[in-house]
Amino acid sequence: MEFTDAYKQTGPCCFSPNTRYLAVAVDYRLVIRDVVSLKVIQLYSCVDKISYIEWALDSEYILCGLHKRPVVQAWSLTQPEWTCKIDEGPAGIAYARWSPDSRHILTTSEFQVRLTVWSLLNTACVHVQWPKHASKDLAGIEWSPGDSSIVIWDSLLEYKVLIYSPDGRCLFKYQAYESGLGVKTVAWSPCGQFLAVGSFDQILRALNQLTWKTFAEFTHVTTIRSPCNAVVFKEVDEPLQLDMSELYLSDNFPHNIQGNCLVPESAAEGNTRVKYKVMDFPVSLPFQKPAPDKPNPKQGIGLLSWSNDSQYVFTRNDNMPTILWIWDIRRLELATVLVQKDPIRTAVWDPTCARLVLCTGTSQLYMWSPSGACCVNIPLSNFVVCDMKWNSDGSCLLLKDRESFCCSAVVSVLPDTSEGSSDSEDV
Repeated sequence: MEFTDAYKQTGPCCFSPNTRYLAVAVDYRLVIRDVVSLKVIQLYSCVDKISYIEWALDSEYILCGLHKRPVVQAWSLTQPEWTCKIDEGPAGIAYARWSPDSRHILTTSEFQVRLTVWSLLNTACVHVQWPKHASKDLAGIEWSPGDSSIVIWDSLLEYKVLIYSPDGRCLFKYQAYESGLGVKTVAWSPCGQFLAVGSFDQILRALNQLTWKTFAEFTHVTTIRSPCNAVVFKEVDEPLQLDMSELYLSDNFPHNIQGNCLVPESAAEGNTRVKYKVMDFPVSLPFQKPAPDKPNPKQGIGLLSWSNDSQYVFTRNDNMPTILWIWDIRRLELATVLVQKDPIRTAVWDPTCARLVLCTGTSQLYMWSPSGACCVNIPLSNFVVCDMKWNSDGSCLLLKDRESFCCSAVVSVLPDTSEGSSDSEDV
C-alpha cells in the first residue's frame, strides 16, 4: 500500500460522488482537495464549526451543517462567488440533505415540527408540517438496490421486519422470535436479492427476495470446532530481531562505544510488530457478558455489511468486539474469522472487489480477501486509525486520525497464506 502525508481535519471528511474531490472540515473552514494530488481546489469559510458535510449528487454543490448555530451553508465549486445560507430561526435545524436533482435542500426542524424544501433556483421554500409523528416512529427504513421494495423494521423492543412494494402493499412480515430484544442491523445485498437481518440474539439471518423466506442462519459461537472450513486468523505480536552473526568490530573501531550501538533503537528496546497467525481447531474466542441491569446492552450484531459482489457478508457481534466474522453466502458457511487484539472500530469493503479493510484504533490496517489476510503498518508518526472511508471507485482509501487524515492506495494483492501466517507489511 502507498500512503500520502497527513493533513489536518477536525470533523467530517467526504468524497464527492464523481470521485474527483475530497471535502474536509477544519474548524470553520471547508477545504476542497483534488483526490489524486490532494492539492487545495477551493477554500470556504463558514460562520461556525462544521458539524457535517454532504455533496450534491452532481458534485457541483456542497452543504455544511453547523449544529451550534443552527445554520446550513452551501457552496458551488463552479461558481466560487455563489453562496447560500439557510437559517430556520427558533425552529432550528436537526438535519439537512440534498434532493435528487441537486438543486434543492431539504431541512428538518428540531422535534420534527416541519420539513422545509429550499430551492436554489428561485430562492422559494415550501413547508411541510409534522412530517413525522413520534408516536409512530420506526427504527429504520431502506430501499432495495433496485427500488423494487422497501424494508422497515421496528424498535429493538419488538422483533418486526416488514417488506413493502413502492405502491404501499405489504409483501411480507417477518418475526424471528417474540420475547427479548429484536432487530439491531439490516442490510440489503448490492445485487438486491438478499436481505440480512442482525439481531440481539447474536444470530445473522438471510432472506431471499423472491420468496421472502429465511435461507440461512449464522450463529456466533464462542468456540469454533472441527469440522469447519473456515480459517481463523489471530493477531499476535512478533519480537523484532536483528541477525548479528555477520557483524564484527575492527581493531580501529572505538572500543568505548558499546556493541549494541549498531542495533536500531526500536529493536534494542525490544519492540514488536504484529502479524496474523492461522489457528488450529478448536479455537476459543474472547467474549464479554453484557450487564443485565444496564440499558442498550453490548450484545448482538452491531456491524453488518455486504461485499460488492454479494458473495460475502461480515458481522461483528458486540459482546465479542475483537472478532470479525466473514460469511460465504454462496456456500452458506463461515469463511474466515479475524481475531484482533483490540476492539474493531470500523470495517469497510472495497467497492470494486471482495477486499475488506478494518481498523482497531492502532497504527495498523488489517486486510482480508479470499486469498488471505495481512497486517499493514502505517508509516506516519503517531498516526492512529479511528475511521475509514473508500472513494466510490476504489481508487483511494481515506484514513482518519483524531485530528488528521491521510489517503492510501492499494497497489498490490494480498500475499499467499500457504505458510499458515501473514506478517505485517512495512511500507
